[in-house]
Amino acid sequence: MANTYKSYFVDLTTTNKTLIYTVPALTTAIVKTIQLTNESGSINVQVYVTDTSAATEYEISHSTMAARSTENFAKGSIVLEAGDLIKIQAATANTVTGVVSVLEVSYE
Repeated sequence: MANTYKSYFVDLTTTNKTLIYTVPALTTAIVKTIQLTNESGSINVQVYVTDTSAATEYEISHSTMAARSTENFAKGSIVLEAGDLIKIQAATANTVTGVVSVLEVSYE
């Protein structure tokens, strides 16, 4: 069993849901933070998790971010299983960037 901290960087260049992270096979992921920054104007941002074992997508966080603000969208640790997904969507393209910080516990 190996524990590895990883960062996945976010640059939302579209208003569509953007796939940010997929949990690798034989791995459990503990999402520690989803820190996003809005560079201009007030903007709605949503974070989604797809539980692939149940084939269901959940909106786990949303906020209207003020201009030039930073927010953590993970209010606590989020535990994901192999194959689960994180997607992020912003109402305006090219204004939201950030990082998703994850502890991956692999069972290889």
